[in-house]
Amino acid sequence: MIKRSHIRQFLAVVDAGSFTRAAQQIRVTQPALSTGVADLERLVGAPLFIRNRRQIRLTEAGGRFLPIARDLERGFRTADGFGRVEESDKPVLRLGTIRSVPGEFLQAVAVLLSRDFALEIGENSDSELRAALHGGRLNMALVPLRSGERGVNVISLYEEPMAMFVGTGHPLAGQDVVSPEELAPETMIARRSCEFLDATSRFFTRHRVRPRFALRSDSDDRCLRMVAAGVGITTAPVSLAIDGVVAIKVRGYDFRRELGLLIDPAWFAQPEMEPRLSRALPAIQRAAAGWQETRVNG
Repeated sequence: MIKRSHIRQFLAVVDAGSFTRAAQQIRVTQPALSTGVADLERLVGAPLFIRNRRQIRLTEAGGRFLPIARDLERGFRTADGFGRVEESDKPVLRLGTIRSVPGEFLQAVAVLLSRDFALEIGENSDSELRAALHGGRLNMALVPLRSGERGVNVISLYEEPMAMFVGTGHPLAGQDVVSPEELAPETMIARRSCEFLDATSRFFTRHRVRPRFALRSDSDDRCLRMVAAGVGITTAPVSLAIDGVVAIKVRGYDFRRELGLLIDPAWFAQPEMEPRLSRALPAIQRAAAGWQETRVNG
């Protein structure tokens, strides 16, 4: 008999594109995942994946089984939330967020959503959140929007530039604009959660800036606090500023991010969600406008 674990494992491999990454995402061992997928293939009577060293691809049978699996997973999730809806009178909303969303802004979003939904919040990278949303494992994701990404299930919130942050006592703190070359002797701090980490590295490499790193961390708060302490400097969205740091512009470093909410279209289309979302989403957009005015433009 096909179990939910079979469906979950199958969709994880589809969305991750590899057994290794899928096992990490759903927190099982790779042998256990391989065994589960093989068991599912035995139950459906056909191989679902073409496996080779370079990539994992769906077979013809796997492609036909994929929409069935997604429908089953949505059904399982609806069933999971059924009892909780009766108990709390609020449907469950599974929200995913990138790690670099400012905590204060995420708090505002959570307050507004929790008026109409029972929240379950997780954090991950942009690509992993999008895969989870596509696979029905999330209802909504707070992520950087891609160029031209629009639609009824895409809610733009606010846009902001990236900047270089230095401590208030740093010699460059009084300058509005610096050249990349001026930063060559500086010690850097790497925000591992940065969406532009690879692009930033390429930017400075093009300008022959190869700094020493004092810290590499997934914690934005820790990185910015070490900047305030004078340990090094770092790039970050301007809204992440804290006391003790100053944002300066680096000539040619023109990255910007637009944060927005992506919503699972099937979940978005459910009639019972419409009145709740019609209350929550405009309120979130107003909060985002206020955030941009005070923390980005101000």
